[in-house]
Amino acid sequence: MSVAVQAESFLEMLAAERGAAANTLGAYARDLRDLESFVAGAGCAMADADAGVLRDYMAGLAQAGLSPRTQARRLSCLKQFYLFLSREGVRTDNPAALLDAPRLPATLPRFLTEEEVDALLGACGTPPDDGRRWLAARAALEILYASGLRISELLALPRRALAGDARMLLVRGKGGRERLVPLSVQARAAAEALAARDQALRSPYLFPGRDGQRPLTRQGFDRILHDVALRAGLDPARLSPHVLRHSFATHMLARGADLRALQMLLGHADIATTQIYTHVLAERLRAVVEAHHPLAGGRKGAGGLGNTPS
Repeated sequence: MSVAVQAESFLEMLAAERGAAANTLGAYARDLRDLESFVAGAGCAMADADAGVLRDYMAGLAQAGLSPRTQARRLSCLKQFYLFLSREGVRTDNPAALLDAPRLPATLPRFLTEEEVDALLGACGTPPDDGRRWLAARAALEILYASGLRISELLALPRRALAGDARMLLVRGKGGRERLVPLSVQARAAAEALAARDQALRSPYLFPGRDGQRPLTRQGFDRILHDVALRAGLDPARLSPHVLRHSFATHMLARGADLRALQMLLGHADIATTQIYTHVLAERLRAVVEAHHPLAGGRKGAGGLGNTPS
């Protein structure tokens, strides 16, 4: 089996069995081409590479200045590819299995304040007083902020998602996993206003592209988001679909949402992923203690924290 056939079979497996997204498949294809070039320079075939060669490859990525997250993705690709080859009987081991993952920096998610989200929504105008571009912007922002969808999930929403008067959206997320997310009254009204405006397109998508037969592209949505940010007086560099998703999660937790419920709403397979938002819980708990603990508030005498006898 040639390298090209091995790589193609691997990517087909990811798509068919794991429901890998097109962006993931494209990134893995580039990763495999890069690995093939490296191992060829080391004088061996990709299917025959040992742990030493792969370790040198990963070290070269770090020396080239690739970010830890990019290195981690490439290592994930390697581990899955060689596991696939071992299962297919091409080799008897997985040489990438024991390679160490790069240490990822601990970063908190970026999010907007509630006031900034209100400013964004206000900048879109009120249907039907504004143009189609702003109808699309308002519908998208309302849904993203009300449900925490990923941008790929939003743009793939079918027009029939608004059928009937259901208050929930059926969303197909990563790995083909489906989940139900709530659709607020405001989000539904904004989406229905956009759908009515786009009725002549007869598009199967809630957010159609120019020809109506394909969904709006990520790049097209980014341009709309950029214009809305300028209208709202916000720096467009601070705004992205994922920032809106982070804002949804952060504001939900700040107002008392349960972490497990948030995991289900966001479509995280592992609650460890959702726990990046616990910085909000920590801040809320600190505020609760300061507001309600009998020794808080800097009281003097027998009371205040910091004045406790040693």
